[in-house]
Parts: sequence; C-alpha cells; structure tokens
Amino acid sequence: MSPQSVLSRPARDRWDLVFFMRGDQDFAASSQVAPPKSDPATPPHAVARFWTLALGSIGVVFGDIGTSPIYAFKLALAESGSKVGSAAVLGVLSLALWALILVVTVKYVVFLMRADNRGEGGVMSLAALVQGSIGRRTLPVFILGVVGASLFFGDALITPAMSVLSAVEGLRSVPSLEHISLAVVLIVSLVVLVGLFAMQAMGTAGVAKLFGPTCLVWFFAIAALGVGHLVREPQVLDAFNPVYGAGFLLHHGLVGFLVLGSVFLTVTGGEALYADMGHFGRWPIQASWFFLVLPALFLNYLGQGAFVLETIHAAHGHSVANANWFYQMAPSQFRAPLVILSLFATIIASQAVITGAFSLTNSAMQMGWLPRMLVRQTSETQSGQIYLPQINLILMVGIV
Repeated sequence: MSPQSVLSRPARDRWDLVFFMRGDQDFAASSQVAPPKSDPATPPHAVARFWTLALGSIGVVFGDIGTSPIYAFKLALAESGSKVGSAAVLGVLSLALWALILVVTVKYVVFLMRADNRGEGGVMSLAALVQGSIGRRTLPVFILGVVGASLFFGDALITPAMSVLSAVEGLRSVPSLEHISLAVVLIVSLVVLVGLFAMQAMGTAGVAKLFGPTCLVWFFAIAALGVGHLVREPQVLDAFNPVYGAGFLLHHGLVGFLVLGSVFLTVTGGEALYADMGHFGRWPIQASWFFLVLPALFLNYLGQGAFVLETIHAAHGHSVANANWFYQMAPSQFRAPLVILSLFATIIASQAVITGAFSLTNSAMQMGWLPRMLVRQTSETQSGQIYLPQINLILMVGIV
C-alpha cells in the first residue's frame, strides 16, 4: 500500500469529529470546492455547499488563532517591561500585525496552500508525498516529519492551557467579581480542562454543529470591540508601518527577542489553514480568512492598542501598568457575556487541537512512524470520530 493511500483517509477524516454541518461521508470533494460564481447558471447547491464549508472552517480551522487576542497582546507588552509607553505599544502592535501578514497570509494562505498532496495538506500529507516520490523511507523525511508533528503537539499543549486560563481570568474584570483570587481562576480553569478531556471518550458530535456559528459570533464580537477605540485613537494605524516593529527590536536587544516570542502567540494555529485544506477546501478557508478572520483580528488588535494609547494619554503621556486590555476595553456591562463567549470560543479551539492530535497520531501509526496504540471509534456512522486514550491522558497531564 502506498503512503498516499495510507494517509488519504485519516487526513480527510481529521475533523469529522468536530464538523457535522452536512451528513456527507465523502469529504474528498471538499478540496475541489471553488468560490461561488455570479453566473446565474451556477447550481444553488454548489453555492450553499461553499458557504457551509466556509462556516465550518470558521469554527474548526480558526478557533485557535481566533482566540489569541485574549492573551497575546497583553503578554507581549508584559515582556517589554513593567510599564507600558506609546513606543512599546506601536512597536509590539506592528510586530503582531506583520506576523499575521507574513506568517499566516503570505506563508500559509498565498504559498503553502498551493502545495497540496491530492488536495490534502499538513505535515503528514507532505511527508507521504515526499516519501512516495522517493520510493522508500528515508531518515531526513522521517526527521522533518517528526519535527513538524512535534510542533503541532506543542501547540496542542499550549492552546488549551493558555486560552482557557485567559478566558476564565476575564472574570476578574467583571465589576462584581473583581475580588476573585488567582487560585479560584486556576481551579475553575482546571475543572473546565479536565472536564473537556473527560468528555473525549463520548465524542462531540452532538455539539459540533454549533462550533461554526459560535465562532462566527466571536469574530464579529471581537471586531466590534476594537472599532470603537480605533475611531477614537486613529494614531494606532501607524503600527502598519513596519519601521515601528523593526525599531522596537533594534533598540531593545534581548527584551525585543523575548517580546517577539510572545508576539508569535498571535499566529498559533496558523498551520491549521494548511492542515485542514483537505477537509474544507482551499477556497472556503481562504474566503473565511480574507473576508472575516483577518479583518476581525486586525480590528481587535488595533482596538487594544488604541485603548492602551487612550489610557496613556489620560495619564498625561506617562507610562501605565500593563493590564488585561482585551477585557478592559469592553464596557463593564458587557464583560460578563464576553467572558462566557470567550470561554466557549476557547473550548472550541481546544477541542479542535485535541482532535487534531488524535488524527495526527493515527496517521503516524498507519505510516509506521509510531507504535500501535488503542484507537476507539466514538461514532457508528463517522469513521473519523476517533479517541486515543493514551494520547488523551498525555495531553491532559501536560496541560494540567
């Protein structure tokens, strides 16, 4: 059996666990979905399928990168020093914006999504393609595949821990809950995460259809949060000038390097655009990115930067203490609903990477890269709904 045939089904099935917008069993055709045309002769069902796949990709593909605004900007500013000034705001914001442009848009959307293995994407798919073209297993391909898979597993550990913890931490921004201690935040986060892993054996088919609509509301919400502050502080648009980011790195030495590490939290989950191409198709993912996700992320990061600049101006130009800018920029009466929405969005993002870890492990086993492990089906109708107890336990222990 060729590597391509070994990989094809697991790659297609990667997100069958979390996406049931349709009852189709064959998602191979998804990779061939083209953008809807204005031609009246275009079948209505083709247009409906395109937008259904685009909606599904919003919940599955973009859940990880879409929840980064909760913590990425705050953590990057924290690395720049205990006090935050205008130069640091524009420098960090410039680095974040250009990371989204260069790493996600240019690298993944423009270039890598053109390099597919029969419509499939992801590190295992590329490894199978290279291995098949060589005609035998080679050590360099194996090492590159393992490194790529390791990076994904690293993301699977970081995303649930950081995103859920940051979402729950938003409770401390609610006026009536400001007294909540950090210990309570940690306990609530642990309960949510342990509960999430405990549910894996039962599958998530019943709630998966809500992932796309929930994340659609999330992206509109974070965009709306940023617009108001952006209008009041348009100076923040200067952050699109890469000179601010480059100047920040040059003038801050090691601190700039540490900030850059935190800035790259803004692009965690970007590899999902490429890895999930075989399930949703290139065009639905690209349409969702360019017309919804990227604008929403830009508006939110710019809004956070504008809010910090407003705070600095209110302090008569003096540097201010770092804060949880994502929640603080929301009106106090909307913070409790925002925390709830954030928690749902981060759970969806966590579920997506956990499911991806199961499928990636299954693919690696079928390619002979990992020893055999127990694989359980959590659905009688969907072959892609799998549960690996050992991987689930490893992830839970690592995250906790």
